[in-house]
Amino acid sequence: MAMTEKQPFALTPSAVSAIKQKTALNPQAIGLRLTIKSTGCSGNSYKMEHAVSEDLGADDKIAIDGAVLYIPKMHSWMLFGMEIDYAETAMQSGFIFNNPNEAGRCGCGESFTVNKPEKTA
Repeated sequence: MAMTEKQPFALTPSAVSAIKQKTALNPQAIGLRLTIKSTGCSGNSYKMEHAVSEDLGADDKIAIDGAVLYIPKMHSWMLFGMEIDYAETAMQSGFIFNNPNEAGRCGCGESFTVNKPEKTA
């Protein structure tokens, strides 16, 4: 049985489409950047913003079918194994972050917490 390596980040087809559409809204954007902001009752929240420059020393880059997403390396440990989706309903639309590293979410679902990995000797 061959071992498969866990992908660091996954994008659904809906997320790929949304990233391309949202990038196109800013003529200077080369993609989107997913950052983690300290906020809310649980401590952290996801934030998508236009990326207008590339620094592969500071960011991981995910490029799929013309969609480009940058994730700051300083946040990668919190997001490893995460799947990003996008959904639209009659009442709302937005990215959905399915992060296996979340230890908890606040009651309103706007912020999350992640336990820091234990250091090994």
